[in-house]
Amino acid sequence: MYIKRHIENSIIKTAKMFGAVMVTGPRQVGKTTLLKNVTGSMTYVTLDDPILLQSAVNESGTFFKDFPPPVFIDEIQYAPNLFPYIKMYIDKEKIKGLFFLSGSQQFHMMKNVSESLAGRIGILHLLGLSLREMRGIEFSRPFLPEDDYFKERRDNLKETPYKDIWHIIHRGSMPELTANPDFDWQLYYAAYVKTYIERDVRELTQVGDEVKFLKFMTVIAASSGQLLNLASVSRDVGISPPTAERWLSILRTSGIVHLLEPYYNNLTKRAIKTPKVYFLDTGLMAYLTRWPTPETLQTGAQAGAFFESFVVSEITKSYYNTGILEPPIYFYRDKEQNEIDLLIHENGTLYPIEIKKHADPGKNDVAAFALLDKIPGVRRGSGGVVCMYDHLITLKGEDRAIPVNYL
Repeated sequence: MYIKRHIENSIIKTAKMFGAVMVTGPRQVGKTTLLKNVTGSMTYVTLDDPILLQSAVNESGTFFKDFPPPVFIDEIQYAPNLFPYIKMYIDKEKIKGLFFLSGSQQFHMMKNVSESLAGRIGILHLLGLSLREMRGIEFSRPFLPEDDYFKERRDNLKETPYKDIWHIIHRGSMPELTANPDFDWQLYYAAYVKTYIERDVRELTQVGDEVKFLKFMTVIAASSGQLLNLASVSRDVGISPPTAERWLSILRTSGIVHLLEPYYNNLTKRAIKTPKVYFLDTGLMAYLTRWPTPETLQTGAQAGAFFESFVVSEITKSYYNTGILEPPIYFYRDKEQNEIDLLIHENGTLYPIEIKKHADPGKNDVAAFALLDKIPGVRRGSGGVVCMYDHLITLKGEDRAIPVNYL
């Protein structure tokens, strides 16, 4: 069963602008299925096939005589030596949409892409299914807590019961798990982690100690929603701080985690400058931190961190799916520990967001938004509390209680 992806329109638009389109993202989020659907009967080549990979690596000069464009090449990270030939072909033919490329890794190939294909390639990033995609909702605007967005979103709303949200948070956003409710969650993620470490991490980055890398992933998963403290993480895992930094880079560029940067400008002297770390798939996060059921997760000590990670991931997806590689989202915290969970910076305006797993939002939840009024030169827009309450209502001024269904 193919689940329609919102990023399809961005791929089609990008293919009209560039000779090549690359879709990157974590393993098993549906890149191959998506691009097969978009490219239709176009020639398909997967470099997971060892014979084709050997040809791509050893006979790269003649590879495109055997597979002339337009062509879709899957798992391109295994043969980065093809990039110069893709460049030559695009420069010679001067035709848009000749190459469609996918890869579950960015860290090994982005250097090659930037050197070889600058100005010739459009890059898009795909994560797992969004809540909108799971519910079959076609509305695809990036999340922004203002009147026009809510009016349009209300017209495309499908209720998702409170209990179902926790089931989705626990099960995660992998298309295969969504399409097959009978698949065993534990077995799926055990295989996922094994494949990720063996194929992507070991083969492409030469991580020597796989047991410690798994422990590192688990410690980062347990830190989701917190300020990044690599010194503490490296002590917990038993690795050096430079190794922890390198391993975090692997998790970031393979789309497993997102670093949310703090908002500050030259006038916010009291703002801290340490990013927060978020796991982007809450199912993988639950597997690594050993929450076996939605019920134990919902009532457990990490429930708030899971709900916050889910909301940040959903908002991030809403930007990625429209082709925005750098979503304009931040957080604010000052040295007095005053904090705003999310700030969306759009058109010179900051839109503040709090994220609370409770279902009884109040004015206190938006009190911190007043911090923005004290920063010179900052224009504050409407904001709200994303929560489990089931109605979009005004809490104070332009700030609302925002049901998670409105993401």
